Amino acid sequence: MKHQLINFIKLIARYILIVMNDGFICMRVKQGTVLFESFNGKDVSDNPFAIYKQLVHDDPTAAKRCYFSVKPSEYAKLSARYPNIQFVKRFTPGWVKYIARAEFWVMNSRMPKWWRKNKGTTFIQTWHGTPLKKLGVDIANVEIPGSTTAQYHQEFIDEAARWDYLIAPNQYSHDIFKSAFRYHGRFLDIGYPRNDVLYEQNTPETKAAIKKSLFGFVPNQVMMYAPTWRDDDFSEQGKYKFTLPFNLDDFFDSVDPQTILIIRPHYLVKDSIDITGFEDRVKILADEDINQLYLITDLLITDYSSVMFDFANLKRPMLFYPYDLKHYRDQLRGFYFQYDQQNLPGPMALNQPDFYKLLSEYRENGSFVSYKENLDRFNQKFCAWEDGTAAEKVSQLILRGGTIDE
Repeated sequence: MKHQLINFIKLIARYILIVMNDGFICMRVKQGTVLFESFNGKDVSDNPFAIYKQLVHDDPTAAKRCYFSVKPSEYAKLSARYPNIQFVKRFTPGWVKYIARAEFWVMNSRMPKWWRKNKGTTFIQTWHGTPLKKLGVDIANVEIPGSTTAQYHQEFIDEAARWDYLIAPNQYSHDIFKSAFRYHGRFLDIGYPRNDVLYEQNTPETKAAIKKSLFGFVPNQVMMYAPTWRDDDFSEQGKYKFTLPFNLDDFFDSVDPQTILIIRPHYLVKDSIDITGFEDRVKILADEDINQLYLITDLLITDYSSVMFDFANLKRPMLFYPYDLKHYRDQLRGFYFQYDQQNLPGPMALNQPDFYKLLSEYRENGSFVSYKENLDRFNQKFCAWEDGTAAEKVSQLILRGGTIDE
């Protein structure tokens, strides 16, 4: 009964916001006003934050006209962390007057299908990764609690119809986005703004400063384990699970004694990882800017996550550990390209013994020599549009009022 009452109150609140929005979107947009949002208001990060910083750099007065939309539960924390950013609480009456009259929306995720935008608003969708896993309409069988496959597909189609611009990091993504979103708008084929720092800040001094800030000292070697999240690994709707797929004792027996391991989990599972006994050598960093973590990472360990595409900009070694490959590839999501030793930019281990063996190989050689050609080819395919200027291009687009500089 209590649950039903809460849902009823939420429904009434939604209708009130919709009515307010329908009134405000009849008014003209406020010129130069930009509303940013990262991951549905959970954070200030990713491509929207990179664009925000560049815009304020290019025109300092823009800070007065820019707002970050954040979840009310995150408002106090983010306001304290970023005192110079103007925040508005997502889905509150005060938020409506900003989002309804903003000249630009800059977001990296979808808005609810029941929310409408002003006809004068330009929606710049940055998205949040190069897809390996099937995406949007291309997913044949959706296993997300509370959603059918047909509903999921239609939501993507309806949402993409609202985008005026969509950023693509490479030709591969451009082609997939066009298909998976049924997108017919304009592309910005410029690379990802969030990756600009991988070109601007890849210096020994910067890397040492980041390590000192995160660890209190400068370790000789940093490895990062950044797995994807499993859509179907949940105990109930909204509650997901994760078990570390390797033994930490065996891991550290296989690597240099001076190694620090960063675990970068999905935010939904960050509190369910057990590192008891290894707190000094393992750091769970789910909320930090992942680009700062890329910059200090000597070896990236991942599986199907799109981190491989961003990290490839640094041309550093990667190790793939898809311990549930058959299930993930064939039953859960499916892949856009052949996920095998020939196409990956680093070696692949399917079980723990092979995983530790490859770690030992890296310890001996500092790289995976036989995969240099793979890594170069991978970089050329997925990073060719990246040059450190993507955020500047979007900033200039906004400052020109949304027109492309041909």
